[in-house]
Amino acid sequence: MDVAEWLLDSDPSIRWQVRRDLLGEPAEAVAAERARVATEGWGARLLALQADDGYWGGMTYGHHGERTSVMWTLHLLRRLGVDPAAAPVRTAVARVRDGVVWRDWGGLPFFHGEAEACANGGVLALAAYFGVLGEGSDRIIGLLLDEQLADGGWNCDPPEQSQRSSFDTTLCVLEGLLAYEQAIGDADAALVRARRRGEGYLLERNLFRRLSTGEVVLPRYAEFHFPPYWVYDVLRALDYFRDAGDRPDPRVEEAIELMVSQRRDDGRWPAAAPWNGEVHFAVEAPEGEPSRWNTLRALRVLRWAGRDASDPLSPH
Repeated sequence: MDVAEWLLDSDPSIRWQVRRDLLGEPAEAVAAERARVATEGWGARLLALQADDGYWGGMTYGHHGERTSVMWTLHLLRRLGVDPAAAPVRTAVARVRDGVVWRDWGGLPFFHGEAEACANGGVLALAAYFGVLGEGSDRIIGLLLDEQLADGGWNCDPPEQSQRSSFDTTLCVLEGLLAYEQAIGDADAALVRARRRGEGYLLERNLFRRLSTGEVVLPRYAEFHFPPYWVYDVLRALDYFRDAGDRPDPRVEEAIELMVSQRRDDGRWPAAAPWNGEVHFAVEAPEGEPSRWNTLRALRVLRWAGRDASDPLSPH
């Protein structure tokens, strides 16, 4: 079985993205496959686990490593690519909108966000994806623009604790700002400038190196997790830049080489160790086994970079 056949022998959430991003199939075929995510496989299972009050796992976020909360379940549904217009999805999101609050932050509605930039970037991405923009997203954007640091990025620590940005927080915020721009189509110039400055923070560091010394910031940046939660890694960052739609900046080249270096002889990428915390059920392969999620994401990054056919490390 070749890599494409292996990727298609999977959940609808993977199949539809393979058909769109790697095989370039007609929009009708892609849409038909995507529609299955809400009614079959992992997507349908996640939707069925929601309680009538809108919560998953009884938690908004889960501050003790739980990944069964509203926050991380919605993020997983987003990364599965569930169709926001599907009836079961509309019902689930309406329950969240009407019933879920940030209990630790004065009872703010879920889509209004809380205080930390990393969480608010994630909530903004969810609001944009699931079509719940409005007063809450306006609040989040105002906070994020005010909280951008001098180096161009963001940090969940308050300014009195740190004036240095975090790769993790910065990417969470960038994903939120990009999703918002894509949803509304004509974002305010200040928001676009903020996103570009945040991208610059990562690009100046080649996506994984210290600006001061050139050393790798953290070894875990080379560990490709799915789902990524709030955790930064090089593959997640490259997939963000691909999604932004610009031509690859020369400063991502070293990160692409790092990604390619992890490809196995059979043309697939391995799964990293699962990130800590309880999950609803596994959507990723065991550590070290071939990962469909990592392979899909890596191959579409190579396609974006113009290396899907010409890469000398490509298996024949």
